[in-house]
Amino acid sequence: MKTKRKQYSPSFKAKVALEALKDKETLAELSKKFEVHPTMIGKWKQEFLSRAASVFEKSTEAEGGDQIDPDQLYAKIGRLERSRR
Repeated sequence: MKTKRKQYSPSFKAKVALEALKDKETLAELSKKFEVHPTMIGKWKQEFLSRAASVFEKSTEAEGGDQIDPDQLYAKIGRLERSRR
């Protein structure tokens, strides 16, 4: 029987990556603390650093560009519910 891979939330990964960036503890210590393999912590840290600049990029959603209308979403949900019956 195969075991299911453990999946971590993006917020957990960010938390661990930030702890790794602080350099207060070694990867081995962080590994024991968060119960994650040191290699994964290193990968998350590198990914965090490589995507850090995107946090400061302007997005159209933040500027109020492409807003989604809730009424349209509810109408679509209603159509989907009727089609399932």
